[in-house]
Amino acid sequence: MLQLKDIQFSYAQGKALYDINVKLDQGTHVALIGESGCGKSTLLNLIYGLLQEENGRISFNGETLEGADSHLVPGHPMMKYVPQEFDLMPFTTVFENVGEHLSIQLDNRGNRILELLEIVDMSDFKDRKVKTLSGGQKQRVAIAKALAQQPQVLLLDEPFSNIDNFRKNDLRRSLFSYLKKENITCLIATHDKDDMLAFTHETIIMRDGHIIDHRKTIDCYNNPLNIYGASLFNEVNVILPSWFENEKELMCYPEQLHLSNKGIEAVVLNSYFKGSYYLIECMFQEKTLFFNAANTYEAGEKVMLDLVK
Repeated sequence: MLQLKDIQFSYAQGKALYDINVKLDQGTHVALIGESGCGKSTLLNLIYGLLQEENGRISFNGETLEGADSHLVPGHPMMKYVPQEFDLMPFTTVFENVGEHLSIQLDNRGNRILELLEIVDMSDFKDRKVKTLSGGQKQRVAIAKALAQQPQVLLLDEPFSNIDNFRKNDLRRSLFSYLKKENITCLIATHDKDDMLAFTHETIIMRDGHIIDHRKTIDCYNNPLNIYGASLFNEVNVILPSWFENEKELMCYPEQLHLSNKGIEAVVLNSYFKGSYYLIECMFQEKTLFFNAANTYEAGEKVMLDLVK
């Protein structure tokens, strides 16, 4: 179990984290989300030991994890971290990078490296020098390298940010299937809702150095505590009282509004093609609303909208 209790941290310019309390059971996959500068990367750096907390305690399976002040080489032996800046050796091969910390006396060393390269779809590049790879390829090598020593905790900071969409989906499925099979705890800082919704059990929402929500991912999505939390997943509509016979202000996503023969009459502003549907931007009582539709609409058209029951 990974536990953070009453963690605080400051940079020279001011406070960065306030009273962070987190408890993660082994094998749990957790999304760490929030606007840029909210403290996500700082929190990962503290957990791994690259920074020293000024107050509080970080522990893993009951053992206190000492911070940067106590170790020349950061990180618990059973914990690996893939930051946004990759820790790779540019003048050696992909194969050599992944196996850097694996003993050459390990019986299945070669097979282990090839297995990890298969997970990140880099088998065909095993003999390439890292310096010749693209940013997305380096990112995949860094993930494989982190997994090589079979960590119990994996920390990922925007791990798919440089990877093409058509590879990203396969990589996510392959990686999280492996993490589940090996019962590896994963904490992933991300801005991508597809990372959170499909692959994490829990979501931690941060704002200005505080944790403002920590629940099951599906609960954070379906029942957001505030507009800020909801907006990290999708566009958010604010429904004022009495628009749909509602007594209080509501929040809803575009898919929760639909075309109807009753409800409110809104004026279309823009249509955005999203592949299998259109995101329609419209205006009602000087408030912007979004809904999903099968067809496009011209600016100025009037539509009737109702809440999905």
